[in-house]
Amino acid sequence: MSDYRDRLETSNKRQYSRSTAVKASPTKCQCSCGLCPSVSSRLSFRLTYIFCYNLFQFCGHTWILANNIARFLTFGQDALADTFYSVGFVMSLCQLLSILELFHIADGIEKARLLPRFVQVMEKNLLLILVIMLEEIQSKPVVYVQFFLWNILDLLRYPHELLCVMQTPTITMMWTRYTLWIPLYILSAINEGVTIYQALPYTEPVASHSSSPVSTHTLLPSVLMSCLPILVLGLFVQK
Repeated sequence: MSDYRDRLETSNKRQYSRSTAVKASPTKCQCSCGLCPSVSSRLSFRLTYIFCYNLFQFCGHTWILANNIARFLTFGQDALADTFYSVGFVMSLCQLLSILELFHIADGIEKARLLPRFVQVMEKNLLLILVIMLEEIQSKPVVYVQFFLWNILDLLRYPHELLCVMQTPTITMMWTRYTLWIPLYILSAINEGVTIYQALPYTEPVASHSSSPVSTHTLLPSVLMSCLPILVLGLFVQK
């Protein structure tokens, strides 16, 4: 009888130790972003940084989208001509800071595939630098459409990232992001191609007005044409 009691006490001790170990062990991230910290861990510097970054991007793109919609409702089609002058600086800042996302993935702060994000970031920045910065193309309606599509895409992504950081990811937000993203990215890639096509006539070299042997406008057409395969590649590598 005493042996039975000893065995029972030993079994209870083992079960208690196992339950304590399970409670003490950190919980794993349940969403695909890889940003959710353990319940018992304190708010780290890296978590605070990635939260502030996603919040800044969300606020920036929200302001750009609200500005574009308000100006279009107020001035109509006249608002399309000065889109770049109104929101170009903020858009350029947001896209420039998006390069940090490549370091986030490489450092492990954000769990995502590096190649799709690299293609997405580089195609936006190349288009913004090589096309939007041309004064002749800045007043085109395609700029307004491109900014609108970029904002919608980013406003589908950054709120989901913020919810993952706060450990409150929702199935609805995840479904909305990965479902609506597909047609929006296709439309964005098509519009980027149209923007490059419309920018080509303004990048043709003019020998009579160029004093240097190799003009900047001589290289721009080749650079812009090289961006087209990147757009096609992005359609296949994006997740």
